[in-house]
Amino acid sequence: MKLALCQIDPIIGDLEYNKNKILEGYRKGIQSNADLVIFPELALVGYPPLDLVEKKEFRQAVNRAAVEIASQTKSVGLIFGSITEDNDLIGTDVHNSALLCFDGKIQFVQHKTLIPNYDVFDEMRYFDPSKEVFVYEFKNEKLGISICEDIWNDADYWYRRRYTRDPIQELLHKNATLLINISASPYSYGKRQARRDMLSTLCKNDKIPLAYTCCVGAQTDLIFDGASMCFDKRGRLVKLGKTFQEDFIIFDTNADYDEITQCESTFEEEVYNALVFGLKEYCTKLNFNKAVIGLSGGIDSALVTCIAVDALGAENVHVLLMPSKYSSEGSISDSLQLIKNLGISFDNLGIQPVVDETILQLKAALKNNIKGLTEENLQARIRGLYLMAYSNNEGHLLLTTGNKSEMAVGYATLYGDMAGGLAIIADVYKTDVYKIVDYINRNNEIIPKAIINKPPSAELRPNQTDQDTLPPYELLDRILRMYLEENKEIYEISNLIGDEEIVKKVLRMVDLNEYKRKQAAPALRISSKAFGYGRRYPIVQGWRK
Repeated sequence: MKLALCQIDPIIGDLEYNKNKILEGYRKGIQSNADLVIFPELALVGYPPLDLVEKKEFRQAVNRAAVEIASQTKSVGLIFGSITEDNDLIGTDVHNSALLCFDGKIQFVQHKTLIPNYDVFDEMRYFDPSKEVFVYEFKNEKLGISICEDIWNDADYWYRRRYTRDPIQELLHKNATLLINISASPYSYGKRQARRDMLSTLCKNDKIPLAYTCCVGAQTDLIFDGASMCFDKRGRLVKLGKTFQEDFIIFDTNADYDEITQCESTFEEEVYNALVFGLKEYCTKLNFNKAVIGLSGGIDSALVTCIAVDALGAENVHVLLMPSKYSSEGSISDSLQLIKNLGISFDNLGIQPVVDETILQLKAALKNNIKGLTEENLQARIRGLYLMAYSNNEGHLLLTTGNKSEMAVGYATLYGDMAGGLAIIADVYKTDVYKIVDYINRNNEIIPKAIINKPPSAELRPNQTDQDTLPPYELLDRILRMYLEENKEIYEISNLIGDEEIVKKVLRMVDLNEYKRKQAAPALRISSKAFGYGRRYPIVQGWRK
């Protein structure tokens, strides 16, 4: 069977746009002499639709759009993801479904069986699982159609499985001859290789070809990398979609293809491309044309500025330099060199007069006892005030520049450097920031060496460095990875680190600063456990005092 995989970038809730995308891809499939054209999970509504699903008017509009799409089909089959409803009055009565259409009608519907409820997934809030899976015979093939999570429970691959049911094995027991999985699988580094290994094992062991169609795009913090995959019955990856862009792939299950052995590039290249893509998507879908950034002379704001330039163009990026009396001369000169290298516009707005006047006005209320931390935070908040004023007046999207290490331990100021609409590197550890900057400078010195080599500092008091209050970033990030992503306990981390007091200090900082992260801008997700929707901890709690 000749398949056309349409790796599209839907917009959540924009049914007309998504419908036209599907019909456009379907017509292209017909022109390519495909037997079946396949689109990703929830392609008609966008993923994740969240509480839009609970709106009756929205569900009715989705149903009308699905029927309209089906009415334009001919003998060539079309599979796309959508939501459907039943009336059994049990659960939500809503399903995450794959619709198979041809000859002007929706001919077959397969609901999703495994409903994920972990990390960034909360589908149990919205969808009922399928009670049964079915094979559908179409053009001499018995199609085993599944949706995303349904294929992530293979007993031959996973040491420990999340679910008792295995929809794929159920389809194989019903004599499926071709597996089709439509997916909306959020990106994190390393996941593509894991996906490839898992799907290869499945196809090789069961001697069956597979077409895996994944969406591409970014929906607020979630990034979808595309990279749709096709496997032959020997388990060889023979077709691989483009990453971070739409694609159209032809897969003939009867043809012989060369095996594709590499599906992922280096960490630095992958993550940089993901962040550029995530910012570009956010701006495109929310109609932002320009961005503004507070450029401090440090490595984090330099990285965010480079990402913004690659995503939006140098002419659409503006930076504010906002020195205080504690700012080093190098911070200004290094920033000016970066501005020159990137060809971007800037304003130099000193904050010291406003800081001094604010302290003067506050003295009476604070009984002439303004503490050091209060003054430090005041500087950050005045910078936030400048940036937000510029953003409001000029219509620029304000990008925050805090990294994951800082956000983890609360080394950030609410309503100050945390002010903004999107957190670009809040899922990138400090040590990884340096790796990505080295990648940016691989051919030319774009980010000046002086920025890279200077000790990290917020420059809010004389001779301040981050390591005045934090462990070295190499040690800090090692502890944070084990705690946040590997879910290790104090004793486990301490045994590996060898210093229980430092571990306790770091974990206490993480726990105490949950309130800050709850108020932070959405963070582009590139790891398996990002702050935000995928990590939910109570602010008020007494587990570890």
